[in-house]
Amino acid sequence: MRRVIQISDTHLSPSKTHFEANWLPLANWLATQNADLIIHTGDVTVDGADVEEDMSFCAARLAELPAPVLAVPGNHDVGEAGHPWQPVNQERVERWRRHFGPDWWSQDIEDWRLIGLDSMLFGSGTQQEAEQLEWLQRMAAEADGRRLAVFTHRPLMIEHPEEPDTGYWSVKPEPRRKLLELFGRYDVALVATGHLHRSHDTIIGGRRYIWGGSSGFVVGPSLAPPMPGETLLGAVIYEFDGRDVSVARAEVPGLTTYWIDDVVHEVYPTPQATTA
Repeated sequence: MRRVIQISDTHLSPSKTHFEANWLPLANWLATQNADLIIHTGDVTVDGADVEEDMSFCAARLAELPAPVLAVPGNHDVGEAGHPWQPVNQERVERWRRHFGPDWWSQDIEDWRLIGLDSMLFGSGTQQEAEQLEWLQRMAAEADGRRLAVFTHRPLMIEHPEEPDTGYWSVKPEPRRKLLELFGRYDVALVATGHLHRSHDTIIGGRRYIWGGSSGFVVGPSLAPPMPGETLLGAVIYEFDGRDVSVARAEVPGLTTYWIDDVVHEVYPTPQATTA
């Protein structure tokens, strides 16, 4: 049996310390969990997409954790496709790789292959997007009978595969279609994501979808549309045992429920800030 813990959306920064108080309780809790692997599903930083110090600061925090850490980037880390002033590009992805390692990766555990994807590339039309999709197909085809679990930042959908474009909240319909076609050809049994700052566990089309809650802050109705799941801070515990996996939402003692609605204009990157 292998124990994997998903954390997400920590939003740490040496200059914007609004959620810093939640890091120590999370790190202390992780020290008690005997994890074989920790997976961070993105938005490690507040503004690593433009601020080198955010990246180096957060990489040092992850290096202090009591188990190996694999991470995938979020929009705050590398920008996103189509963003007017923080588009994902080679410079931003290379900055991530310098500090955190590959933005897509594969790790075999028990009878599973865990695959990390850079969802910020989806729909970007970049060479990196095409390379990642080709790599994903190869990793799935060469899994040698292992079941597949995919970890990425942005969820593929909010409620169903045929839903229209949800804007900021999920993967665009065309790249979603390509991914779901590929997932359908192989044994992708689990897709775990972050981004929404909500906790959710559902099965769609025979595949289990997990939204990992943030440990940094929650998002109120003034900023987010109605959607499934619960507005809870925390983490997710996976126990892989042969071809089976158990999934449990974990409450992390000592986390403070910060609402981004209260400080959004202080924290989130702006055109003026990124230009400066």
